[in-house]
Amino acid sequence: MMKSQIKTIYVAMSGGVDSSVAAALLKKQGYDVVGVFMKPWSPVIETRDKRQETSFCLWRQDREDAMRAAAVLGIPLLTWDFSREYKKEVGDYMIREYKAGRTPNPDVMCNKEIKFGLFLKMALKEGADFIATGHYIKIKKSKIKNQNNKSKFKNIYRLFKAKYLNKDQSYFLWTLTQKQLKHCLFPIGRYTKPEVRKMAKKFGLSNHDKKDSQGVCFIGQLDMKEFLKKYIKSRAGKIIDLAGKQVGTHDGASYYTIGQRHGLNIGNGQGPYFVTGKDIKKNIIYVSNKATSDKRQATSMIVKKVNWVGERPKLSVKLEVKIRYRSESIPVIISLRNSAYQLTSLPAYQLKSVTPGQSAVFYRGEEMLGGGIIQ
Repeated sequence: MMKSQIKTIYVAMSGGVDSSVAAALLKKQGYDVVGVFMKPWSPVIETRDKRQETSFCLWRQDREDAMRAAAVLGIPLLTWDFSREYKKEVGDYMIREYKAGRTPNPDVMCNKEIKFGLFLKMALKEGADFIATGHYIKIKKSKIKNQNNKSKFKNIYRLFKAKYLNKDQSYFLWTLTQKQLKHCLFPIGRYTKPEVRKMAKKFGLSNHDKKDSQGVCFIGQLDMKEFLKKYIKSRAGKIIDLAGKQVGTHDGASYYTIGQRHGLNIGNGQGPYFVTGKDIKKNIIYVSNKATSDKRQATSMIVKKVNWVGERPKLSVKLEVKIRYRSESIPVIISLRNSAYQLTSLPAYQLKSVTPGQSAVFYRGEEMLGGGIIQ
């Protein structure tokens, strides 16, 4: 590769094995690689015994791991302080949504506003040709007919599920646009997690056996309810089953999400119970047990703020939708309803635990087409 042809790639390095191997693969291919660690928001939370306040975000350790990986690979590592932006675009958004009775997906918002928003913008400004991340997803460039000029073709970037479906992260990347994707690389999308760990060991990376991160990055191992209590005041309320009978009490409807089964503390021996609905104004949680769990299902739902990664599919065609990260894809028909999309499941299929605020992500086979927010 001629020096003048060498592309500069800024890699988002979190300190984990995936982003470290992404950087290693690009370096091996001859690119000019620059690692960037993004410092997240690190809220200070009062501990359970109320004796001290502490941060549950382990960004310092993660940064040290990223520095070690960069040193082994012989690449520079920059630290960009995005803590203010993390708080505003991800933390504050998440708190607002919970207060309103919805269940947000902070990973989606982090990808949209931070990794493929602020980070991409700053990297390009600093001279990068591309950015790369350790996401498990595949990207392909295709040529399609330009509808505005029938005789010409145009490039379009398409996103597909990762080779390793157990780690596929396409669900969290539905907000990406063509303008962003032309500058994005996903080096590990064609590998399995065991293959990535094996490569990390060969590259001499000490984080080859580091555990995968769990939960929201700026909360760490702290329980979501404990985090929310710092920002949303506790308020005792009733837990009511679908027969209208009170079966327990709770300390704030905003703390619970549709489909939740843990932490309800209903001890009547008729469980397990699931959250089926919430009334934020009345501060009531509605639940059902196994005998009535079919009432948690729906045959249609409304999705707003839809983004199509590439070409918008035709209406009234069959697509698949995922309404939670680990849920199965359900075949649906999409149609327009005012400024939103209505999704109707096919006969013999039902949408389970439809949760306002969560992401509905559309697929056609292995291709991720886009997504939106469940209303």
